[in-house]
Amino acid sequence: MFFSCVDTKIKLKPNEKNVDFLIEKGKVLWEQRTNKGALKKAEHFISRASEERPRDFELSVLLSRIKHTNANYFEKDPFIKKQALLEGAKIAKLAVLKHTKFESLFEDVIGDTSFKLISSIPNAPKELVPGLFWWAVNKAQYLNDQPVLERLNQRELLEVIMHRVLSLDPGFNYSGPYRFFGSLYSKIPGVELSQAQTYFEQAIKLNPEYLLNSVFMAEYYLQKKGDREQFNRILNNVINTDLNQYPTLMNENYFSKVHAQALLNKESSLFE
Repeated sequence: MFFSCVDTKIKLKPNEKNVDFLIEKGKVLWEQRTNKGALKKAEHFISRASEERPRDFELSVLLSRIKHTNANYFEKDPFIKKQALLEGAKIAKLAVLKHTKFESLFEDVIGDTSFKLISSIPNAPKELVPGLFWWAVNKAQYLNDQPVLERLNQRELLEVIMHRVLSLDPGFNYSGPYRFFGSLYSKIPGVELSQAQTYFEQAIKLNPEYLLNSVFMAEYYLQKKGDREQFNRILNNVINTDLNQYPTLMNENYFSKVHAQALLNKESSLFE
């Protein structure tokens, strides 16, 4: 009679082998990310694995990247896209905050959360670069079409995060920090547009093979400058690039070509 009262619907935790399987499956699908269905399945597997290993830094960073990719290249609904970017930023932020090499830095600072972040991030070790990078990238893209005041309120934190990445690993994600600042300073009011130009030119100089450096220069800097001729030339060069030229970048450069074509399709409205 006693056992008849016990709830038999016990949730069994996956064992370590099952979690490893989820990660392996998710990573294989991530490598097929130009396919929407594969990316969706990758997110499913990596999300489940991350739930079981919430302090796994690498896993959280990968999930943040998946959210970012889905938002930028597959999600059509503007609201869901913004939510995916915001989720990606939160996941990467938590990965940094929970990292054993950051917790003590953060806790040693006295003040509110914002002050503690601004003060501790400049001392973050190199191991945190991936988390810092995808935190800032997701958050900045989420803020792109938000009110100017909100973008300005977040500017200091974004600059602190990416300046730390720049100082530790300037070539991360194919000159990602330079690409980031080029984009940021094209959007923030009161900043000389020439600063954006300098960052974009540095990104392209160091990693011309990574097509997103050129696409972002056209989308952010050249559009803001009003240089339609150069905008058109750069994007057409991207579209005409042979993906086989850089095999290890095939996935990312494919997305860049898609991005370039989308910008050219609305060129007239961008330069009205």
